[in-house]
Amino acid sequence: MHNTSPARRRWKFFLLATGFSYALLVLIACTSVERSMVAPPKIAGATFVGSQECTQCHQNITGTFHDATHANLNASTNKATETGCESCHGPASLHVKSGGGAGTIVNPKQSPEACFQCHLDKKSEMSLPHAHPVIAGKMSCGDCHDPHKGDAVLGKGTQLASINDTCIKCHKAQHGPFVFEHEAVREGCVTCHNPHGSVNEKMLKARNQALCLQCHFQQQTGPGQILIGGVNHAPLLTRGTCWTAGCHSAIHGSNTQPYYFY
Repeated sequence: MHNTSPARRRWKFFLLATGFSYALLVLIACTSVERSMVAPPKIAGATFVGSQECTQCHQNITGTFHDATHANLNASTNKATETGCESCHGPASLHVKSGGGAGTIVNPKQSPEACFQCHLDKKSEMSLPHAHPVIAGKMSCGDCHDPHKGDAVLGKGTQLASINDTCIKCHKAQHGPFVFEHEAVREGCVTCHNPHGSVNEKMLKARNQALCLQCHFQQQTGPGQILIGGVNHAPLLTRGTCWTAGCHSAIHGSNTQPYYFY
């Protein structure tokens, strides 16, 4: 009888283990592909019909949807009828059957829950003490983001639009133009603010002077001093925030003072 050497047995075991691992990875990959990547809203009694049905009435939206950020949710296979328009608006069979009847489809403008199904982190931020009143129903995600056309967030990549273009639709007084412009405003409102929510007033990313010192800080050369712009701010920082202590109250920009005084 031929005896297999220990080295040969180890080599066979290695090949079998490698083959099994590869087969398991392929199986996991295939089953993952078949699964929906999002959980569409549910509508009692309705079934999915596919995005093609939406084009019959909503050509003004579907015609420009191909370049939208959310177009990445689209899929063309017959096993992906739950993706596309119905990923956000829910199964549309009752909506189609009723000819667009009210209450037969999910409208994210009336409830942000459709958005929160994917954007769970934004739901958490909007639940913080200081946030845009989306959850309260006084505004919707669509007031700042267009889910049907172009980039959902303005000012990204090589866009000519600025991320501030979203904010200045409402906050016109903070936009200027100003003779003396705060560089942070030029870089973007989100330099200082979290637009979805914060534990700090005015949705600021940090509290009080800690926010300003993220940019306005210099090497300290002596004890008992906090030099900012060559001026000792140690006795000033105890009065309040940089913009409420009677100093830089025109923090978004000024037409009279380069140090943002009114």
